[in-house]
Amino acid sequence: MMSHLGVAFMRLLGRLPLAWVRALGWVLGWVLYAVVVPRRRVVRANLDLCFPHYSQAQRRALVPQVFIHFAQAWLDRSWLWHGSAAVTRRRLVLTGAVQALGGTQPTVIFAPHFVGLDAGWTALTQQVPRAFTTIYTDQADKVVDAWIHAGRSRYGNGRLFGRADGVRTIVAALRAGEPLYLLPDMNFGPEESIFVPFYGVPAATVPSLSRFARLARARVVPVVTRMTRTGYEVQVMPAWDDFPGDDMAADTALMNLRLQGFIDTMPAQYYWVHKRFKTRPPGEPGVY
Repeated sequence: MMSHLGVAFMRLLGRLPLAWVRALGWVLGWVLYAVVVPRRRVVRANLDLCFPHYSQAQRRALVPQVFIHFAQAWLDRSWLWHGSAAVTRRRLVLTGAVQALGGTQPTVIFAPHFVGLDAGWTALTQQVPRAFTTIYTDQADKVVDAWIHAGRSRYGNGRLFGRADGVRTIVAALRAGEPLYLLPDMNFGPEESIFVPFYGVPAATVPSLSRFARLARARVVPVVTRMTRTGYEVQVMPAWDDFPGDDMAADTALMNLRLQGFIDTMPAQYYWVHKRFKTRPPGEPGVY
C-alpha cells in the first residue's frame, strides 16, 4: 500500500515547478541527515578518507550537502519519469562531445555514480537517436521495481539487462552497436573485484569497464551528469584513446584516477552514502 502511495505522490510531484521540487528535496535532505545517523557516519567516513586535505570544517559542511543533493535527485525522478517530454528535454541539457555517441561503433559509456545518473540516462535515451543498454538490479519491492523499470524504459529503445542475462548477451549488444551505460564505481563485494586505489585508499572495484571494452573491442566515452538550478547538465566527454590497455588492474586504477578528477569538480554530488570501502584487503581493519 505504501509503495503505491509513494508512486502516486511522485506522479503528482512531477507536475510541480522545479523550484518546488528542489525545495522539498532540500527539506527532505536535512531530515535524512538528522534521522539516518548510520548513513551519516558512512558519508563522514568516506569524506575523511578521500579528502584528508580538506579541513575538518570543510568535510563536515559537505555532509548535509550530500544528503540534500541525494534527496533532490531522488525527487527529480518525479518529472524525469512522469513529466511531459517537453519539460524533460528542456531541463536536460546535453553538452560536450555529443558526436562521440554517433555512428555504430561499439561504445561503453562510463557513467559514474553522481546523483544525476538517472537524469543522464534519460537525456541520452530521449535526445540521442541510438539504442542504449544498461544493467539493472531488481528491487525487492515489486511495485517500486516496476516503477523504476518503467521510468528507465520511458524513452528510446533502451534495454535494461538483468544480472542473469550474463556477459555474453551484453557483449553481443555492444558489438551490434548498442552503447552500454555502465556504472562500475561501487563496491559489489570481493567476488570478481580487485583492489585498486581510490583517493589513495585500496578499494574493491569491479574491472567491468576494462572487461567490456576488451571483449567488445569498444571505445570508452565518459558521461558526467551535474545537477544545476534549472535541471541537469549531461556532459559527454571525448572517447579515451588509451583505454583499455594491456593490464586490467592498471585500467581499473586509471578509471578511478580519472573519476577522482570528475568528483573534485562537484564533491557534494557524488554517491558518498554508499559504503565504498566496505570490503577491505586481508588484515585491514574496517572503516565503518
